[in-house]
Amino acid sequence: MLTCRSFAPTPLSGCRGTPTHHSCSTVGPASRARRPPTSTRSRRRCSGHRAFVRQSRVSSIPHPRIHWKGRTMAGKLNRRQFLIRSGVAGAGALSLPALLAACGGDDGGSGGGNSLFFENWPLYIDEETVKLFQEASGVSLKYTEAYNDNNEYFAKVQPSLSKGDKIEADIIAPTFWMAARFVQLGWAQKLPVDKIPNIANLRDDLKGQPWDKGQEYNLPWQTGVAGIAYNVKATGRELKSVEDLFDPAFKGKIAMLTEMRDTMGLVLMGLGKKISEIATFDEAAAAFEKVEKAKNDGQIRAFTGNEYTKDLSSGNFAACVAWSGDVLQLTKDNPDVKFIIPEEGGTSWFDTMIWVKGSENGDAVAKWMDYVYDPVNAARITASVQYVSPVKGVRDELVKLGGDAAALAEDPLLFPDEATVARLQSWGALAEEEEAKFDEAFAAITGA
Repeated sequence: MLTCRSFAPTPLSGCRGTPTHHSCSTVGPASRARRPPTSTRSRRRCSGHRAFVRQSRVSSIPHPRIHWKGRTMAGKLNRRQFLIRSGVAGAGALSLPALLAACGGDDGGSGGGNSLFFENWPLYIDEETVKLFQEASGVSLKYTEAYNDNNEYFAKVQPSLSKGDKIEADIIAPTFWMAARFVQLGWAQKLPVDKIPNIANLRDDLKGQPWDKGQEYNLPWQTGVAGIAYNVKATGRELKSVEDLFDPAFKGKIAMLTEMRDTMGLVLMGLGKKISEIATFDEAAAAFEKVEKAKNDGQIRAFTGNEYTKDLSSGNFAACVAWSGDVLQLTKDNPDVKFIIPEEGGTSWFDTMIWVKGSENGDAVAKWMDYVYDPVNAARITASVQYVSPVKGVRDELVKLGGDAAALAEDPLLFPDEATVARLQSWGALAEEEEAKFDEAFAAITGA
């Protein structure tokens, strides 16, 4: 689970966890629009095991139950308001089904040429963009928040894709390291780049990843950073370092993410390691031992997905490994909640859009990607989700929107300076056998 603006070749990433409930929303041409947030000062989100947070980036649709962290764009609630009412205000403050507006029209699917099915993470889009895209393109978009966790989603589609069968979705949103796996397995199609002129707006620092040097298979959706969030009322002091997570004064009030790369990345940086240079589990073993000991000693209370925001805001968690976007959304309404990139650094990540093998909706895929890579539309999304946009020109468009959207243009987590960027790191590629060792060791610690 990441991150955040134009900077080094290693993008920021947001985050995600592992939700307990799947949430989805289908959006047809008649779906209700949501105004761009005019009073959303917070910012945004998640990846890897970032499931909980991204679990639901949605447009507008009723669903019986959605993980609170899920993207439920209902009525006129912006993402910050949703977090407050369903997380901070407590369960029952607003029924989740009521948060999603019923929508009519074709439910999309991956069959017809004028339909599109996008499976994404929670709280990862604004409703108006979905509505305006359908009106502008004539494409019927089915949008669900099917992602809870990268590995979980992979396990869900692997049986079909490994046999050469189609899955229902046309576009999916794996985090960069998982997108690389899809490409390597031959489960991603080359994008119809000749029909996506706005691909030229991709930030330079995100271009030419080692696994997609020609930018043929992916376009980043959002980027983000994992760092430390804390509640100053619970800590009684400011935090600065990764080591603060292991301070005995906070025993039983620390949470870490179920996203292995973000959690272990921070701990490794706290030990002076450069995570981009780590290639084997043996090089990271000391960090795993440190986390395992902290768990066994009761220092760590929980491993979570995006749902950490509720306990963080209430003070049940004094501090936690967190995604910038999620926490920023809370800070406007709870000034006791802080987010820092530790002295040792933070992890950067990005979630992608890839076109799944077997999908025949190339024209609709191109229309969607071109639409969201228009800086005007990308800025609207940024104003809602408050993660770092991969699209050039978003900062200027936020200024034009005025109000709280314009204030985001000055947010250092959305548009970090060079000094901040220099403190961000991202993981390099891990060989399959080594990655399995990392995953197994982390699962043994977290109990996943």
